[in-house]
Amino acid sequence: MSAPPPAAPTDPDSTGPTPSDPSETTDPAVFAPVRSAVAAVGTLLLIGIPTDILPNPLFGREIPVRWWEYPVLAATVLLTAAWFGIRSAREAGTASRVGSDRPERPALVTVGVFTAWFAVACPVCNKIVLLLLGTTGALGVWAPLQPWLAALSLALLTGAVVYRWRARPCGDGACAVGGRPAIVGAPTR
Repeated sequence: MSAPPPAAPTDPDSTGPTPSDPSETTDPAVFAPVRSAVAAVGTLLLIGIPTDILPNPLFGREIPVRWWEYPVLAATVLLTAAWFGIRSAREAGTASRVGSDRPERPALVTVGVFTAWFAVACPVCNKIVLLLLGTTGALGVWAPLQPWLAALSLALLTGAVVYRWRARPCGDGACAVGGRPAIVGAPTR
């Protein structure tokens, strides 16, 4: 007969954090800088190279880059990096603890980035626009709409960042109100 297996230690300090307490098993940090930097570089390359805002040998433009496309690209990169950098309550392991089962709304970021891509792209280089409107329509209809698309994309991205920021985890008093820790679910004055 073999000996019974040794009993599991009863001292919680000897086994490390327990899975029943998510605040001990996850990092409570609110911001993820590496993921933010990767998202920034990825967005810059995803939009900048095919639109030829970043000069490259693969793509070209028939219409020169307009002055407002540079700040739109920069704002898109910064807002996308901010969204990816803010950790959600689900990632921090606090979603079930704080009752935050709200969706993260990644569709806002996706739509915002693709809208920015259409906004800063050369109006006559976009094959979809050329097929739908022709060259005259691309210059007469699409080009004047592009600044409005840029504003829409930045509004979508800003909304996504604000939404994610408000849904972030409140660890270590990060969401304190007036010097006192905020009570989750309590109305604020």
